[in-house]
Amino acid sequence: MIEARQFFISAIFAAAALFSLSIDARASSEPERTVELVMLEQVLCEWCEAWNQEVGAIYSQSWEGTAAPLRRVDIHDERPADLVNLPGTRFTPTFVLMIDGKEAGRITGYPGEDFFWGLLAGILRDAGITEPNL
Repeated sequence: MIEARQFFISAIFAAAALFSLSIDARASSEPERTVELVMLEQVLCEWCEAWNQEVGAIYSQSWEGTAAPLRRVDIHDERPADLVNLPGTRFTPTFVLMIDGKEAGRITGYPGEDFFWGLLAGILRDAGITEPNL
């Protein structure tokens, strides 16, 4: 009876170890993606200022900010080399989700904090990026 119980416990630990190894192998075999949220903005943009006051201070602390760090680009400055193929805009702010250097989603304008978070969650979800379960 004791030997069967020890065998059963050993089998459970062995199965858990193999399962853990298979998860690690899958995670390490998936290529790392470069994800960022590019904010196209300009000086004297009142909607950019509203975003800065309502969202900007907390964005980097949110799960969205961790998943897609913010990168600011002034629409009147020379476009960074990695963004030269990104279609421009005259409307600011415009938020472009970039994954591995390619546009994966866009929010044109700032409709307010509540709408912004919902729209951002939608483009992240469409790109396969979801909030981690805590």
